[in-house]
Amino acid sequence: MDIFERLESDVRSYSRNFPVVFGRAKMSKMYTRDGGEYLDFFCGAGALNYGHNNAYIKERIIDYINSDGMSHALDMFTDAKEKFLTAFEQKILKPKGYTYKIMSCSPSGTNAVEAALKLSRKVKKRQGVFAFTGSFHGMTLGALSVTSGKTVRAGAGTSLPDVTFVPHPNSFPGNTIEYIENIITDEYSGVMKPAAIILETVQAEGGVQIMPDAFLRSLRDLCDRHDVLMIVDDIQVGCGRTGAFFSFENAGVVPDMIMLSKSISGYGFPMSLLLMKPELDVFSPGEHNGTFRGNQLAFVGAAAALELRENLDLESRTYENEKIIKDFIGRRILPLGEKLLHRGRGMIHGIDFERYEDDRLSYRVAHTCFENGLIIERAGRNDCVLKIMPALTINREELITGLTIIEEAIGNSM
Repeated sequence: MDIFERLESDVRSYSRNFPVVFGRAKMSKMYTRDGGEYLDFFCGAGALNYGHNNAYIKERIIDYINSDGMSHALDMFTDAKEKFLTAFEQKILKPKGYTYKIMSCSPSGTNAVEAALKLSRKVKKRQGVFAFTGSFHGMTLGALSVTSGKTVRAGAGTSLPDVTFVPHPNSFPGNTIEYIENIITDEYSGVMKPAAIILETVQAEGGVQIMPDAFLRSLRDLCDRHDVLMIVDDIQVGCGRTGAFFSFENAGVVPDMIMLSKSISGYGFPMSLLLMKPELDVFSPGEHNGTFRGNQLAFVGAAAALELRENLDLESRTYENEKIIKDFIGRRILPLGEKLLHRGRGMIHGIDFERYEDDRLSYRVAHTCFENGLIIERAGRNDCVLKIMPALTINREELITGLTIIEEAIGNSM
């Protein structure tokens, strides 16, 4: 691994937690070049909902490459884009009664956040945006401005203006809706009415903090009453991660804008979308662009993933696995420590060690998991939450195996 130490920037992070060289991967397994095998509960930080090298999606991509299909086309019309848009409309938008327009952004999800912030300010002609404590929306300056963590914000090296953070309902003893209502309507609050409120229904990097459905409905009502746009960042917890394709569906709300990335391509290819209500589609041609907006291979993978999701009935399968995960954690993991907490929805769950004074406990658990063949990430304040995020396609035996490794790691680390 000398080449990595000599040439790669010190900014790298995941390789420090998983210091091996991977050579190949298949579905929920990752293999090192020297024959080591790991079960993947990290899922490419949410980019691999369908597993590594899913055969159904891979076949479509290989066929497309062999046909000399377009590999790069900016935002020109292509066969690959047409097939994706058609599949997305027929399998997602129309059945749910949504009329969103779709904008292809530059490859990373943070760019879709940038587009949403720009667009909301243009539409409402206001500069301010509200975001929630515990949020993570990306690392470019606009997205970083609505990200709450002090450490990552400090990396900007400059001011990050025009954002007001409001308390997440899970970390505030009062009523967050009343709090927001007050600072919007009180002329002495010192806060101007925002153009938009941006949120994650499940704060993944924030420690698997779940906004209650009733809260989301109240927030939607507040936005409507005060002419504020509601923006949902579904980059990590969309594409079926919580069960339904969009994470907000169970609440019965319809956001004004939605960001999708990570697993939307189905294969781990870079892809980023901004969905917006038709009346918000007011960017002038080229007003938000990028050389690599509209990844053609990602369009192919995304269309195949939508078919696969339907063929496997992944929504029902996700809810079934949710029951398995909750049952296992409740019966076998939480009894290991009276201060342990659990939060989760669909197939994203967190085991929270925050109430323990030992701030290295979650690290030891994650490290022991890795030593025992499980790739798993930490999140939340002080990285105190073990984040369980396997592929939606994982089989039951692998799911139980991974949970058992976690159980043993916690038992040996307490």
